[in-house]
Amino acid sequence: MTVLLTVLAVLLLAALLLLAAFWGLSAKAQTPKRRPIERVPDMPYEDITFPSHGSTLKGWFVPSRTSTPDGAKQPVIIIAHGWNSNRSRVLRYARPLYDAGYALLLYDARSHGESDGIPAPSGMAFRDDLVSAVDYLTRRPDIDPERIGALGHSLGGFGTVAALWDEHRLRAVVTDSMPVRIETMIYSELSRLRLPKFPLAYIIPKIWLRRSRIDRNKAAEFDLIGAIKRRQGSVPVLHVHSRNDDYIPSAELDYLASHRLAGAEHLYVQAPGHSSSETDPQFWNRVLRFFNEHLCPVT
Repeated sequence: MTVLLTVLAVLLLAALLLLAAFWGLSAKAQTPKRRPIERVPDMPYEDITFPSHGSTLKGWFVPSRTSTPDGAKQPVIIIAHGWNSNRSRVLRYARPLYDAGYALLLYDARSHGESDGIPAPSGMAFRDDLVSAVDYLTRRPDIDPERIGALGHSLGGFGTVAALWDEHRLRAVVTDSMPVRIETMIYSELSRLRLPKFPLAYIIPKIWLRRSRIDRNKAAEFDLIGAIKRRQGSVPVLHVHSRNDDYIPSAELDYLASHRLAGAEHLYVQAPGHSSSETDPQFWNRVLRFFNEHLCPVT
């Protein structure tokens, strides 16, 4: 009996140590790298802050170049960065949109850039921060609440589309290099961290949800196909992905396109890597045409 109890105690201790190791690796994979703000907009801008679920987000508001003192309301595009990024790293999208006549809002998601941190950021946190950005814009008297669009890169795109479950104020959405499935996010991050996919890819999602306090009902909102279906016909979406993306494979867009969702357009480009779709000549031709059709800027 004593031997049996000893064996059981050793097995229990080993199981606890293994669980602690998995928990630690999951926490590491769920902790984004804080990158410094490397540059500021090269057009007039305001430093802004706004609340999001008890935290303070920092960002920039760039007035439209066509704004006038008479208080005419401006169309605006929110630019949402991805995981391990910040608002300065998506300034690459700003100039063409600004030149096209749009006001812009760029911000740091929680636990990124200069915004407040939270214990367990997730795709749902990105979604909630995007909605908070929309809340902020609708309180500004210089913004037309009927002409709010969004451009989200990578997980910023995921959070923007996930917001469509409940968010009805967006009038046009563009995603760039967006992961569609949770498992793709997990595989990509494990590869980046050089951690083994087995068994972590099966364990980490459960630990992430627990650390983020996301219950089963909320986890269902990770279904981007369902979110787009919910708004199809009312919120047009353009999905862009590079065939040469080495972080989130373009198979994600293949998967999304295979569902043939009404109101969802698709564009494949040939830019190198995960963060340079905008360098492909097709990108701005299609993206600006899309936003102009649905947001009608005054140029």
